[in-house]
Amino acid sequence: MTLHKHWKGIALFLLPVGVMYVTFFIYPLGYVFVVSLTDFRGFGSMEFVGLANFRRIFEMTNFQFGLRNNLIWALSLGFGQVALAAVVAMILARKPPFWRFLRTAYFLPNVISQVAIAMLWYTIYRENFGLLNTALRAIGLDHLALNWLGNLSTALPAVILQQLLYIGYFMIILLAGVMSIPRSLYESAEIDGANVFQQEVFITIPMVKSIAVVAMTLAMAFGIRHFEATFLLTGGGPANRTMTLGILLHRNLHAANYGRASAISAVLIIVGALIIGLTRHLLTTRSAIEDVKQ
Repeated sequence: MTLHKHWKGIALFLLPVGVMYVTFFIYPLGYVFVVSLTDFRGFGSMEFVGLANFRRIFEMTNFQFGLRNNLIWALSLGFGQVALAAVVAMILARKPPFWRFLRTAYFLPNVISQVAIAMLWYTIYRENFGLLNTALRAIGLDHLALNWLGNLSTALPAVILQQLLYIGYFMIILLAGVMSIPRSLYESAEIDGANVFQQEVFITIPMVKSIAVVAMTLAMAFGIRHFEATFLLTGGGPANRTMTLGILLHRNLHAANYGRASAISAVLIIVGALIIGLTRHLLTTRSAIEDVKQ
């Protein structure tokens, strides 16, 4: 009754946000899908071609590599990076020596430009005089010194690894959740004879599961839209092994092939929504209210 009585005020309050949402998200999103059905080149009229752009991109080898790599990126960050962040968060929550410094040190890379970080890793992976190969040669492992970014089998793992290690953003999110757990739960478990590992498994993980799902969703979203590091380190090579849909989209935009670029964007949006939605569905447990209702 109260909601119905004040609906005009609620609508007026939501109007600015609604207008901005439609203007800067719904309209551009719809426009992308419309352009994806045309052969638009940036000038002249849009010629409707139906699903021809979609058929064309799915036949392209670099698109197939890009779609596969985007899935690998999403899963790697969603499960690998968040898992590492969770382990570090649980350790820091117990306040070991220098835990404040370590918390800041882990988060610091997140305030540095992705371009600067990519250039840092380029100096590490460089074949000649790169830090990694220099270290391997120094300890007598010359046979392991490779062209990490130019080798077909190591290029993608090398690029993913440099992103996987920067756990600071998700560590802070998870650390906030872990530190909000009442210490009395751990004290009770300790009295009952539970060791540290058992406390983390049976208290910490269940208590922060919902936060972990949010972190995984964000990480997978970052993985799906990944562009900067791969573009700067490999440009999608060698032989499209590190290609992502973002790089392929950039190439088509640069060539003024807006219809095909919009088709790639549409696929990227749909795939991202499906992966994130499916992951949340599989990982999110039913709430207590739903259980009562059933």
